[in-house]
Amino acid sequence: MKIALLSRNPDLYSHRRLQEAAEERGHEMDIIDHLKCYINITSHRPAIFYQGNKIEGYDAVIPRIGASVTFFGTAVLRQFEVMGVYPLNESVAVARSRDKLRSLQLLARKGIGLPVTVFAHRTGQASHILELLDGAPVVIKLLEGTQGQGVMLGETDKSAESIIQAFGKLNAHILVQEFVKEAKGEDIRCLVIGDRVVASMLRKGKEGDFRSNLHRGGSAESIRITPAERSTAVSAAKAMGLNVCGVDLLRSNHGPVVMEVNSSPGLEGVETATKIDIAGKIIQFIEKDAVQKRTKTRGRG
Repeated sequence: MKIALLSRNPDLYSHRRLQEAAEERGHEMDIIDHLKCYINITSHRPAIFYQGNKIEGYDAVIPRIGASVTFFGTAVLRQFEVMGVYPLNESVAVARSRDKLRSLQLLARKGIGLPVTVFAHRTGQASHILELLDGAPVVIKLLEGTQGQGVMLGETDKSAESIIQAFGKLNAHILVQEFVKEAKGEDIRCLVIGDRVVASMLRKGKEGDFRSNLHRGGSAESIRITPAERSTAVSAAKAMGLNVCGVDLLRSNHGPVVMEVNSSPGLEGVETATKIDIAGKIIQFIEKDAVQKRTKTRGRG
């Protein structure tokens, strides 16, 4: 197979591993900077151009699109789809998962466990928001924040109200969520491929930080998850329509709750913690799923 990997940084661990895994299994992979692409949307002959050349002959595309360029990146991915190239994750699913509010609403509609969450914009009703959450402590997030940025902990009602009001003055959309004390600053990252959790790790925040993001100094170790956690992770991936994703869970007193579904999960942390060849499993999934999708398409013809 000839595979395109959409990425702005070919040197990232995840992208190098995917290329290595593809080549080990006899495939050809090109890493394409999606921001340097331009597309021809003409009917009957859609095309993508990269560095002056027409992109042709690809069997599959792996989107590794940064959150800050989601709009343009998904447009390029959608053009691959229009051209009949198999996408590991479809453009609509990537866009859906990047919209934090929409993704939470979709998960809630499917009955998937979530922390109690209130969405607001420039509100003067900070005290009422806290009442809906049974008071502080609460986690306050900028809707557009990523990788732990724009996330604050309101430990008391007074401090939480101040943060909510401050974000309101920034003309910002915010999510206010219950703080799951029993999680003790830990979360679980489940790596889902297809309808299976293929690896999971427990992430712990550095001392004094309630956020567990590895790039912020947290640590990770392999963990055995419960059947309920496994089912929740797979259900969350299906609700988003993602074939491959990272699902972040907290262990709460009322069962697993989903914090986020990441359509471009990093591979370094989970491969290091679990010693599982995630990149190889992703390529194997593409081999199987792309063929099945082509067979179904031909059958409809």
